[in-house]
Amino acid sequence: MSSATSSLLPTAGPAHGRQAVSLNARASSDFAAKQAHSERLLIQAAAHAGAVTQASSLGAEDVVITHLINALALDIPVFVLETGALHTETLALLERTEASSRAPVQVYRPQHEQVIQFVRREGQDAMYRSLALRKECCAIRKMEPLARALAGKSGWITGLRREQSNARADVPAIDTSEVATKGLTKFNPLADWTWGDVWHYIASNDVDYNPLHDQFYPSVGCAPCTRAISLGEDFRAGRWWWEDETAKECGLHVKAA
Repeated sequence: MSSATSSLLPTAGPAHGRQAVSLNARASSDFAAKQAHSERLLIQAAAHAGAVTQASSLGAEDVVITHLINALALDIPVFVLETGALHTETLALLERTEASSRAPVQVYRPQHEQVIQFVRREGQDAMYRSLALRKECCAIRKMEPLARALAGKSGWITGLRREQSNARADVPAIDTSEVATKGLTKFNPLADWTWGDVWHYIASNDVDYNPLHDQFYPSVGCAPCTRAISLGEDFRAGRWWWEDETAKECGLHVKAA
C-alpha cells in the first residue's frame, strides 16, 4: 500500500477531542454498499454452524464491528486480550465497552506465573533485545490467551483490512485457510473498507473509540510495542518499529502461504 498517511495525523488538541474523526472521516463513494456487505457478512457469521466470536483489540476497526454487532442485535460475543501491558486509555475503553455493549464482552488475560517468570528471567524490556524474545512475550501475553478464547469456537471475526499493510493486502472477506485462521472460519467484514470509511462510520454513529487515535496512533497494541507515527509513515509503522517490516505480526494474524 502507499504511505499516504498525512490525513491520519492530528496536529494539536487535547486527548479524545475527536480530532481523528474530523481529520479522517471520509467515506468512499460506495460506502453504503460496503456497509451493507459487512452487515450481511456479520449476519452470516452469526448463523455459522457452531460458536463464533469477535476478536477486539479495541482499535478503530474493532469498535466499528462491535457497534455493528450490537446494532444488528446479533448473538456474537466479543473477546479482548488484556495482555497486562495495554495503555491506560485502552483499559478505560475496555471498561466502557463492558458497561455499554449488548453483546457480552469476555476478557482473557495471560497466565500470571508465565508472565512473572518471563519478566524475572529476561527483564521488562526483553522485546527490544531480539525478535525471538519479542515473539516469546507475544506468545505468553497474546497467543496462549487467544487459544483459550477460541477454544470450542468454529469461527472468529476480526478487523483486518487490506489497506492496513502490504502483509494484509489480500485479506479475504471470509478466510478458511488453515494457517491464517487457526483451523476456524475467519470473517473479515471490513476487509475492503478504507481508513476514511472506518472513521465515517464512527462519526455517523457517534461510536466511542480509543483516544490514542487522536494522538497519532492509527494502530494500537501493547504500550511498550506501540508508538505514534510520523507524517508519511504506514498505518502499522508504530507497531514493533525497531523490527524489519516483514516481522511485524504477533502471531494472531498469520498470512496464509
